[in-house]
Amino acid sequence: MGKRLLLFAATTGYQIREFAGAARRLGIEVALATDRCVQMDDPWGDGALAVKFDHRMAESLERLRGLRFDGVAAVGDGPAEAAAVAAEMLGVPFHPPATARACRDKFLARQLYEAAGMRTPWFFRAPLDGDAAALAVRAQYPCVLKPLGLSASRGVIRANDREEFEAAFRRIGKIGERHLQVEGYIPGREVAVEGLVTDGRFQALAIFDKPDPLEGPFFEEAIYVTPSREPVEVQSDLLDTTERAVRALGFRHGPVHAELRHNSEGAWMLEVHARPIGGLCARALRFDGRFEGGLPLEELILRHALGEDVSQARLAERASGVMMIPIPKGGIYQGVEGVDRARAIAGIEDVIVTATEGQRLVPLPEGATYLGFLFARAESAAEVEAALRQSHAELRFHIATVLETFRPGAT
Repeated sequence: MGKRLLLFAATTGYQIREFAGAARRLGIEVALATDRCVQMDDPWGDGALAVKFDHRMAESLERLRGLRFDGVAAVGDGPAEAAAVAAEMLGVPFHPPATARACRDKFLARQLYEAAGMRTPWFFRAPLDGDAAALAVRAQYPCVLKPLGLSASRGVIRANDREEFEAAFRRIGKIGERHLQVEGYIPGREVAVEGLVTDGRFQALAIFDKPDPLEGPFFEEAIYVTPSREPVEVQSDLLDTTERAVRALGFRHGPVHAELRHNSEGAWMLEVHARPIGGLCARALRFDGRFEGGLPLEELILRHALGEDVSQARLAERASGVMMIPIPKGGIYQGVEGVDRARAIAGIEDVIVTATEGQRLVPLPEGATYLGFLFARAESAAEVEAALRQSHAELRFHIATVLETFRPGAT
């Protein structure tokens, strides 16, 4: 009987097709567990299982009891927690549920880092129905306000004084979260670390530089480039800090995606996730080692989830990178010009526009999507970064302004 894997993902996740393609190449049967309507019996005709990634998670996962799977994988933070609970139920390796929950709670994670003796800024948690003015007095400046359970910089705002604090507090409150975290602003260069954990042992796969200065008031990530151009001693500090976070949160088996900052004091862990890098960004990674043709990250994760030794996999020698095309303003997406010119830039591998005509666009800090992705590969990280910036400069996006509906009596 062939290997069977259970993949947890939101119904709108970009990476589902990437994992499906990797599974076909490996001859693996993949069952998809998604957060769709549980009242319908296979509404898409794809054999997917309906689960929930909220407070109903445990109840919805009961339907998996007794099924046979050889491994689990997940795309996204909510799906990763569901995968952790399911893996424990099914008796297959993955990260513990407590670890996945800590990854979704910035306050709990900060407490665990602090308890492990890691470098940590001052921080406190606050309810979003609390007194903004009183909390502003409690804070030190500059500081950062961030929702406890969101990722990809959504809802993260820097405040330099009490007035900015109160404005940020009110703005985050409209997103719909119940609590936020207030913490000291950490200056420095920001990076991302991609890795795998096997029986509690951390294996680094790549360090991504983020060459744009992320200083606020919002923290929109755009460009990721690897290999890192940081000095060897800085890279070592970043990987050591990631490994300490892995131990502090109790990771056991599966992918890890971490976000860190580095300054004159050393490396600071921002957050770590029990899942791979999101969206289509994983396309920037290809691995050599004993695998021919350049192994994509999704295939590496599937092999690892099913017990294969992937410790010899190494990042391909050529530099690579991705640009998540930011939304410049809110409105209705109408189209784009210059895609062919953008694709023709030396070093560019692909230009993918994911926005669709008529789509309502919401930029950060409220939004959670991008206009698309640019991918580049070249001999050096500097060439990759330059190619991405030149390609982006060729694109002209058309976004119609949305006029708010007039309501009598409104001011």
